[in-house]
Amino acid sequence: MGPSEVDGKRDPHTHLPETGQNLHQTPEELREEQRKIRRLQMMMNMVMSVISQDDTLTVDEAAEMVADSRKAALAMFPDKELAYNLIYKPRLQRLMRERYRIQ
Repeated sequence: MGPSEVDGKRDPHTHLPETGQNLHQTPEELREEQRKIRRLQMMMNMVMSVISQDDTLTVDEAAEMVADSRKAALAMFPDKELAYNLIYKPRLQRLMRERYRIQ
């Protein structure tokens, strides 16, 4: 049982929304965060599309795209490296393995 659970049930006073939103965000801050999330998703989708579809892209170029996308993601969300590592890193690693037959 975690610290936000009491008798197996979530304690509503300690639980933050699943999206990771801060309960003290203004509507404008929330809109800005949502805009950044959409931008990140679009960027990562584009990177994955290029890697999977561009037959002329070398493994080194693809690896550079992955590294650059990580830097951009962490620039947008500096305190979310763990989330990046859990969500995007495995997807990109799998794509690189499949596309370039990397072990």
